[in-house]
Amino acid sequence: MLQNVKKLFSNSIRSKKKLSIMLTSFVVASAVLSFTVYTATQASVSLTIDGKKEKLRTHADTVGELLEGQEIKVRDEDYLSHTLSASINSNMNVIWEPAKPIKLVVDNQTKNIWTTADTIKEVLVKEKINISKHDQVQPDLDTSIKKNLTVQVSKAFPIKLNQGGSEQKVWSTSTTVADFLKQQEIKLDDLDRVDPSLSSLVTPNAVVSVVRVEKVTDVVEEPVGYAVVTKNDPSLEKGNEKVVSEGIEGRIAKHYEVTMENGKEVSRKLVKTEELKQSKDRVVAVGSKVVKPIAQTAAVQVSRDDHEGAKEFYVRSTAYTAFCNGCSGKTRTGINLRANPNAKVIAVDPNVIPLGSKVYVEGYGYAIAGDTGGAIKGNKIDVFFADTSQAYKWGRRTVKIKVLN
Repeated sequence: MLQNVKKLFSNSIRSKKKLSIMLTSFVVASAVLSFTVYTATQASVSLTIDGKKEKLRTHADTVGELLEGQEIKVRDEDYLSHTLSASINSNMNVIWEPAKPIKLVVDNQTKNIWTTADTIKEVLVKEKINISKHDQVQPDLDTSIKKNLTVQVSKAFPIKLNQGGSEQKVWSTSTTVADFLKQQEIKLDDLDRVDPSLSSLVTPNAVVSVVRVEKVTDVVEEPVGYAVVTKNDPSLEKGNEKVVSEGIEGRIAKHYEVTMENGKEVSRKLVKTEELKQSKDRVVAVGSKVVKPIAQTAAVQVSRDDHEGAKEFYVRSTAYTAFCNGCSGKTRTGINLRANPNAKVIAVDPNVIPLGSKVYVEGYGYAIAGDTGGAIKGNKIDVFFADTSQAYKWGRRTVKIKVLN
């Protein structure tokens, strides 16, 4: 009987094991079936995030749910190829490009923006900021956009540049005159002047003047006049002069420091005087011999002895009267021609014919060399006539003269 009970208990255990195995198999089969059904009902989509593409299977109904499942929060500035409410379809390609924060500074005005642009140039286009060829942008327009990038835009404005006296219109983005000159590649020498000062701020339509200053040395040679020294000569008749030695001009060199502004002289300063050649005095002998007045007679007394050793030569002659312009009526030797209108007198150059000499003039006769004249130089004489008509009649002629002893 005990064996029957053991057999019955053994059969009961085997039945339970079979039931457990059957239940487990059912659960596993159901799970596999459910997974298969779940997987089969997922949509296959592509999601491109910041340029990187991956394949996904999703039960999301909308693009918003898809991104939420990927823990992606979309900003208004981000680029999204579909709206968040767009339905998910198989083989759909969803592109999301997150915007990057950058700082945009335009003429010291700062603006924080989010952008999906690839380059600085695209940012400026989207922000409607026009860039001229004179404007400055840092970094370069082709620089790629990175998170927290700072973009500096300096808008150019017109400036009048007067350099060395020549004016031109230029464009500048500088803040100070010093920066402006550096931007224009203008180098200043030590003496150059700038108006306004280098530290001054430049403003639109301002005038910046660069005055080129230089100092040069100018050497000027000048003549130095000579002094005239007179000495009494008792062998020379009073009123006559004779040059003993000619004067010689000296020369000096004056060294000037000349200040030039824009190529024009504005000042000069004498810094040195150098003697190049010494001057020499002119020495003149002044006659002190007193000549007794010649008798004021009309006729000239001539003897045979007067003709011995006489000198003959030709002279150019003119005529004058006692009443000519500037005439006093008295000769150099004291003859009063107005009181002696019939006197025979000629004016001579004392260096050729000594005063007081008796002469014979062809066509005029015997006469006394009793006068001088400013124009009577060398072989030239002036014959006296009481009457103007006679003087005109004589005119100008070349005559032979004989100087008697």
